[in-house]
Amino acid sequence: MELTNNTIGGTNTANGYQALSSNTTGIGNTAIGNGALDGNTTGDDNIALGVAAGSSVATANNVISIGATGANVSDTTWIDNIYATTTVSATTLPVVVSDSGQLGTAPSSARFKKEIKPMDKASETILALKPVTFQYKGDNTNIPQFGLVAEDVAKVNPDLIVRDKNGDIYTVRYDAVNAMLLNEFLKEHKKVEEQARETREQKNVINQLKVSVAEQEATIAHQQTDFQFKLTEQEKQIEALTSGLQKVSAQLEASKSGPQMVESNQ
Repeated sequence: MELTNNTIGGTNTANGYQALSSNTTGIGNTAIGNGALDGNTTGDDNIALGVAAGSSVATANNVISIGATGANVSDTTWIDNIYATTTVSATTLPVVVSDSGQLGTAPSSARFKKEIKPMDKASETILALKPVTFQYKGDNTNIPQFGLVAEDVAKVNPDLIVRDKNGDIYTVRYDAVNAMLLNEFLKEHKKVEEQARETREQKNVINQLKVSVAEQEATIAHQQTDFQFKLTEQEKQIEALTSGLQKVSAQLEASKSGPQMVESNQ
């Protein structure tokens, strides 16, 4: 039986054994399946599809449960058989949701884009971002999280944040941050390649200078050897001349000191 305890609740739809069986004043609920929303009492505008779907909802509003028991938390959506379900990654796309609740994907084809131009210096703003570690409020597991604070990001670049329906800062466009990081990486990679090219050119110049110095050293060594050879030859020639002069000088001295013959005409 459905809606067995309903009192003043109106515009409810129940189809299935015990569907919305605990509802009393809840309005605008839709329960399809045995036991769907069977714990709801005063919650409004909830939707449950499947056996025992939304059975954890009691007083919350605007809860959507598809094949899942859900939770008593307003403005939430619960869908079973998605988490930890393997798909072929080569053919899958990440799903995004608009502020109006539309599900879809974000295309990257040029067919959907206009005013395409290089990012250039626009990505330099991410260098001012401050990554942090944190924990989500209400997360009893206290699992460490890593990321950015949207309010801090908005101060650096307002285009990198998304606001909620009320216009309040809500989250960071991490996909845009990743693209900007890629641009900065490519710029740095280009600088590294340019530095590597300059280093190679400098090494080539140094190697050429080394070859030139080696050639000059070889030339100087050859000149020194040639000079030393010529010097040795000149020393030999000087020694020979000196020896010859000494002999001539000795002969002259000997001729001066010998007996002199005087001719007499008697």
